[in-house]
Amino acid sequence: MTGSTGLTAFDGKKYLSLETFRQSGQAVRTPVWFATADSVTLYAYTTADSGKAKRIRRNGSVRIAPCDAKGKITGDWITARAALVTGQEFDRGMVLLNRKYWPLKQLMDVAVRLFGRHQRAMIAISL
Repeated sequence: MTGSTGLTAFDGKKYLSLETFRQSGQAVRTPVWFATADSVTLYAYTTADSGKAKRIRRNGSVRIAPCDAKGKITGDWITARAALVTGQEFDRGMVLLNRKYWPLKQLMDVAVRLFGRHQRAMIAISL
């Protein structure tokens, strides 16, 4: 499936499978929380030192599909571009994620502040 239909396949969904690619070309799928910004952009976040962040830094070509919490695909794959973003775009993504996943996201943020040592990274995914 192409991105021509926008992100409507993700309406009402809590997870998407983010497929990134190793240097060898091998695909790695990870279920992540996400928030839709508009008809062609969504945001997900991770730790800056995660494998998916490292793979996106090297290669922004990704595929996304709706999935459940365990990563079981529930819709069609869409080819997209991903990039790690900072500044206002990071903040925009965080606001959207906080709104969508209230109050679980806020509880996770408290845990990160108390126990976490990892810097966070925001992933902007565009069709």
